[in-house]
Amino acid sequence: MSTDRLLPNKKSDIPWLLKMAWRDSRRNRSRLVLFMSSIVLGIAALVAIFSLGDHVRNDINNQAKALLGSDLVIESNKAADSSAQTMLDTLGNQRSQECRFASMIYFTKNNGTRLVQVLALEGDYPYYGRLETVPEKAGIDFRKGQEALVDKTLMLQFDAKAGDSIRVGELTFVIAGMLTQAPGRSGLSTTIAPPVYIPFRYLQQTGLLQKGSRFNYSYYFRYDDQKAMDKQLAAISPLLESKGLDYETAESRKRDTGRQFEDVSQFLALIGFIALLLGCIGIASSINIYIREKIPAIAILRCLGASTKQTFLIYLVQITALGFIGAVAGALLGTAAQQVLPFVLKDIIPVQISTSVSWPSVAKGIGLGVILSFLFGLLPLLSIRSISPLYTLRVSVEQAPAWRNPWQVLLFAAILLFIAFFARLQMQSWTQAFIFTAAILAAFLLLTAVAVLLRGAVRRFFPSSLNYLWRQGFANLYRPNNQTILLVVTIGLGTLFIGTLYFMQGILMSRVSMSASNNQPNMVLFDIQTSQKTAVAKLVKQYHLPLYQDVPIVTMRIEEINGKNAAEAKKDSISGIPARAFEGELRVTYRDSLTNTEKITAGKLEAKPYTPGNNIYISLEERYARHLRVSIGDSILFNVQGTLIPTIVGSFRDVDWRRVQTNFRVIFPAGVLDDAPQFHVLVTRVPSNEASAAFQQAVVRQFPNVSIIDLGLILKVLDEVLGKIGFVIRFMAAFSIITGLIVLIASVYVSKFQRIQETVLLRTLGASRKQLYTITALEYFFLGALAAGTGILLSLAGSYILAKYSFDAAFNPSLMPILALFFSISLLTVAIGLFNSRGIVNTPPLEVLRKEV
Repeated sequence: MSTDRLLPNKKSDIPWLLKMAWRDSRRNRSRLVLFMSSIVLGIAALVAIFSLGDHVRNDINNQAKALLGSDLVIESNKAADSSAQTMLDTLGNQRSQECRFASMIYFTKNNGTRLVQVLALEGDYPYYGRLETVPEKAGIDFRKGQEALVDKTLMLQFDAKAGDSIRVGELTFVIAGMLTQAPGRSGLSTTIAPPVYIPFRYLQQTGLLQKGSRFNYSYYFRYDDQKAMDKQLAAISPLLESKGLDYETAESRKRDTGRQFEDVSQFLALIGFIALLLGCIGIASSINIYIREKIPAIAILRCLGASTKQTFLIYLVQITALGFIGAVAGALLGTAAQQVLPFVLKDIIPVQISTSVSWPSVAKGIGLGVILSFLFGLLPLLSIRSISPLYTLRVSVEQAPAWRNPWQVLLFAAILLFIAFFARLQMQSWTQAFIFTAAILAAFLLLTAVAVLLRGAVRRFFPSSLNYLWRQGFANLYRPNNQTILLVVTIGLGTLFIGTLYFMQGILMSRVSMSASNNQPNMVLFDIQTSQKTAVAKLVKQYHLPLYQDVPIVTMRIEEINGKNAAEAKKDSISGIPARAFEGELRVTYRDSLTNTEKITAGKLEAKPYTPGNNIYISLEERYARHLRVSIGDSILFNVQGTLIPTIVGSFRDVDWRRVQTNFRVIFPAGVLDDAPQFHVLVTRVPSNEASAAFQQAVVRQFPNVSIIDLGLILKVLDEVLGKIGFVIRFMAAFSIITGLIVLIASVYVSKFQRIQETVLLRTLGASRKQLYTITALEYFFLGALAAGTGILLSLAGSYILAKYSFDAAFNPSLMPILALFFSISLLTVAIGLFNSRGIVNTPPLEVLRKEV
């Protein structure tokens, strides 16, 4: 054959390169397609997240006013006084008001009780969007009579229907309909506190407006002219601040909602990026093996006169095309996956999400896939530059370490910089981006180091006493062209991610569920008035329940810190006193001893009752003290419902907030607040769900203003909330683990071609199919076990560190899920290995050699 057809002329260099790249790929297209699939899911995850981000940002802009339901809302934790009310009456073209608070409701049909958020509404709110109800008109009709809207979760839980009755406080309301959606509410918020709407005019008659109870008032306004609203806000802002009133506009709600989603979007994008990096590592490893198999062909091209640049470009064209096709396939899959994400995230994002194709997101995904596959594929391609025509005469090839090649070192640096740049686009600062990049690098290096150490340990402590089949399976872990490091890194990282997520959810649940064990309190009754305290305690004893705590609570706020009020602290930037320290109300208690959840960390607790004329020494929870920027001996002036009480910080306490009992940021000594307006909290324990239901029904019937927190309900709600959030994270994490499995399939497929000659040799020497299958199964089981075991061990170590130092919780993982994950990955690896090896094992040696070698 003439070399004129093989070698290019200068005028047609590019067409010749494309033709040679196409011809060279003919025998290997199935393998190249498998390598390409390694990046498909990573690109799919990113395109789906990018598209979701674009849609949510647009939807938030389009639905901004529906998020708030009005143009302006002014909020307060107490009813407006006369001067504030006069000012509020001058605002907007339309006005509505709402009072919301926590209370027990009672379903009269089946005696069910539940702690809910009651919203007493007056006016035509919402002005934008609507209260979505079944039947549809119930959102308007309930305002006309003594009727209520009940959240759909409550309706389903208590098998209630429109026309049934509920009791709120001392009043009975007819259920007008089921509430399915309200402005600005997501599935998670309604899970934690299911809403019940009642007309505002019946609020006083419920008897729930007791002194000391927590209420929040919202005043909604609609404006015909946006500029008029801005002008009024500028004029009344000082008055709102002096009255302790907060305000929010549709524009500020839009910014806050967008900011909250950006945090979720950035987190999910980083998860998808990890999946893409896993795929790129698979490509780099597979291309490395592919190029090493191509060394004889490359050497022949060099003998025929092809330059180093030409041979390099032939395979660069293949890799670039591979990355582009994989990126396009991933973009198509990501666009399809984006149709599912709105359903996955519907409980987290309080807007209706559109699902049209986002072409900018598709372009970003394709560009990202091409760049990363190019960079990672270029790593093994650089070795082509060192292949000379003499390699046609050499039996083996020795590759120099990557660190000796300056081009590969530069390429490694470029990859890290690109990762950092992408992370910066998702994060708030370069510092966070470099931390993320360093964490990714550390994870890869750690997994690689573990793989190298374990591989070396197998080689050094080789089990020579085992039979031949076992020895052959172990030897394949460290023999030339082994896949140990690749599989440990890719599958190990995916296992690490999933395992850590599972363990963290378990830790969060254990922080609450620990309160249900060892006879710890599991029920709290609050908003008990002083006149009711004795009667409620008597009811507790009638049901043979223990009375763990009877705690008085006084409502107050901070007036001054070290002689500075809110205005002075705001002007004084040196003191560091936060302006929010003067906002809102505090609920404090008084006693002369510590509970079993507290310990003194500085100073000492005042053990003697206060006597008039002496200083009043208070105890602060230490994190709250740091927030206030106060030290032992500093002064704080409290406003106790109009009475000013000067105090001195006497001690700091460490408080365990995990227990279901009363804990406080501020404790006064006995003798100071005894006569102040107050309410009480009782803490008890119920032995079963049946006893809990019976006791709650009795409390609600006799004391409708008293609210109850049941630990059983807390655990159920928390489990549901974590389940919803965890599902979103697991949905995205699945891209990483499936990518790892695809890389596993590709790697095993590559190793099939590397093991052909030795398998043929074993067949020629008389090895049976059973023996070959056993050797293959053992090798891949060791690989899968090594990868899964390393990932699980690292996830256990990481979870233990997080539990100990971040959550301050015990870490006691269950053995069964660990074993299930370990054996699932190990057996899947074996199955893939055996499936890919069946063609070689079942085919005569001569036919295999003719076809493959």
